[in-house]
Amino acid sequence: MAELLDDLAIDRARLTRISVVVTGSNGKGSTAAFCAGIGRAYGLRSGLFTSPHLYRFNERVQVDGAEIGDADLARLISRIETAIAGISKRRGEQFGAFEALFALACLHFQETACDFAVFEAGIGGRYDVTRLVGALTTCVTSVDYEHVALLGHSLDLIASDKSDACAAGGTVVYGENCAHLKPHLIEYNHHRGVTSRFVRDDIGVGGEAATASRQQFDFRFGGHELPALEIGLPGTFQRNNAAIAVALFLLWLRRMRPGADAAGCEAAVRSGLRETRWPGRLETIMHDPLTVVDVGHTPDGVRQSLASLTAIHGAGDWILVVGVSGDKSADGIVGVLAPCFDTVICTRAHHKGADAAVIASAVRKANPQADVHIAATIAEAVTMSRQLAASRKRRIYVAGGLFLAIEYAVVARGGRAEDLSFF
Repeated sequence: MAELLDDLAIDRARLTRISVVVTGSNGKGSTAAFCAGIGRAYGLRSGLFTSPHLYRFNERVQVDGAEIGDADLARLISRIETAIAGISKRRGEQFGAFEALFALACLHFQETACDFAVFEAGIGGRYDVTRLVGALTTCVTSVDYEHVALLGHSLDLIASDKSDACAAGGTVVYGENCAHLKPHLIEYNHHRGVTSRFVRDDIGVGGEAATASRQQFDFRFGGHELPALEIGLPGTFQRNNAAIAVALFLLWLRRMRPGADAAGCEAAVRSGLRETRWPGRLETIMHDPLTVVDVGHTPDGVRQSLASLTAIHGAGDWILVVGVSGDKSADGIVGVLAPCFDTVICTRAHHKGADAAVIASAVRKANPQADVHIAATIAEAVTMSRQLAASRKRRIYVAGGLFLAIEYAVVARGGRAEDLSFF
């Protein structure tokens, strides 16, 4: 990968200066979007690299909130494919699609003269390609059991792997669910001279309030006191993500522009958090019946979203539409969701979905009293959930997997799951 970046004439030193990296099990996408939004509000030309996309491949590479255009995407893909072919021939090695897209993002941000760039890691941090950024400001939004064969079978190991995205001498900001790992992480980071900062410890969060339409919190860090920051995204977990994003930007700004205007910085933080939009997280896709989809796909992510759903919209009178990807733990995810719903529709996403009968078995084990239905396809699940919602005067919650949530949203709006391309 380093050879590929060199072949593409990426200025690695500049890339390091302008960039921050976001790692974690849950919350990476919205944290990265918040951070890039603050940078743009501050007047910096800001790049954003995230994955996976939800509706269009172009979403993965953005500058100042605009997705990369089709013509630029095609041109850069052709250039990168040529470079990869040459390196593969010389070295006898293969490249993955994520690695190629990371290189494309680096090239696009360089060509568009970005002043600030936010990179979301793919898996972990130690061996994730985003480590090549060499960022001195990174974060771990949260840790959960995911990709354990690659990252390790304990939260200590998983958090350590994600922490390694940070270059020696840098700073890692940890989300609030990492607090119990603090002694381990401080010791782990010590040997590389990496500083650890923790939300709700080093980074103050208080004055939290939420309504169905907005939420706010007070923020304190590094001499900055920012009361009543408003967030434009639903979900109580977004306060953690927003606090991380603000701390990331402030740390980067302090390093790169130590004389930055405090008032301008505060205005940028307020505007960036308020204006950021990120689809798929507790997203209301319809109002009749009320239909909410969520792309969370780990037990902890699902648990947080469920708590926020009930805090925003209330508990009871929901129909759950659930599906889990074949490479995830159905028991773990379903075990969080099923006990909270008396009517459950089990289905299978077209992309990587586990068999609906397997999901139904997990539901019955977690909630033997539930009224369980099986829909073989997402299209059937949409029709069935609407019919049940109408006859029983219920609302619809779609959760358990990213592909499930997005396919449901597309089909509910008249599209086809088969027409989506995630890879």
